[in-house]
Amino acid sequence: MLHESLTALQITPDGIYVDATFGRGGHTAAILAQLNRDGRVIAFDQDPEAVAVAQQRFANEPRLTIYHAPFTELNQTLNELTLTGKINGILLDLGVSSPQLDDANRGFSFRHEGPLDMRMNPHSGISAAEWLAHANAEEIALVLKTYGEERFAKRIATAIVSQRQSVAKITTTTALAAVVAEAMPHHERDKHPATRTFQAIRIYINRELEALDQVLTQVNSALVQGGRLVVISFHSLEDRRVKRFMRDAAHGDHAPIKLPLRSDQLAPPQLRLIGKAQQASASEVAANPRARSAVLRVAERMA
Repeated sequence: MLHESLTALQITPDGIYVDATFGRGGHTAAILAQLNRDGRVIAFDQDPEAVAVAQQRFANEPRLTIYHAPFTELNQTLNELTLTGKINGILLDLGVSSPQLDDANRGFSFRHEGPLDMRMNPHSGISAAEWLAHANAEEIALVLKTYGEERFAKRIATAIVSQRQSVAKITTTTALAAVVAEAMPHHERDKHPATRTFQAIRIYINRELEALDQVLTQVNSALVQGGRLVVISFHSLEDRRVKRFMRDAAHGDHAPIKLPLRSDQLAPPQLRLIGKAQQASASEVAANPRARSAVLRVAERMA
């Protein structure tokens, strides 16, 4: 949703923008193309491969600063740069990137055989294979239910534990996909049976929802008045959090029932909702099927 994102950001030529999920730099490049020499982009990505791409692709671009860090370090970084409250727009393009999905060695996709890793930063934390080797069936089922909304979570978790105990540890993407497919009593049409399981484990391993909650609490202090927050999410767990955050920030404090508080004693609204949620166009979905679940939401800082 490149065009929709740029339109929502309302880019001014000399503005300062944050691409909090650099990926391979598509959004960053498009933002830079609309800036003059006084404009600036600050980008974040915890994937070292993404940072390497940025350093090579934009080696001669003084308007871009790339940080190998999670976007949860937004406010800390802006404080160090003395840019708190001066950002004209923040873009969050959530989830896993296409290059990560397409690289079998990263372990994100059940369609390509590779090591079962799934870490956004392969040099930090434990891999999916390491977690599955030690988690009990109850823990696995809870993760699949919570982060994948998988109705057969208990059956799949039991099958995973049985596989590692009686056959071998699950160390590859295709091995996990096969165990999940075998455990499912029936399969959904046009959806791989391991889709929800892979999503759930990836979200859990990378603490994605916790990170999203953390960064959303930081955007108001980062943005200048009138600055825009643009978020693209790809599944309902993310989108519900973004929707709730924007809605609550747009309402401000609610007066407690039966307490004599004046309106000036309550926190005012911090954000203004801009339009309705947008979805990818039919032409974009045709060109990029992964965009079919994308939802874009926009809000603007009021005070």
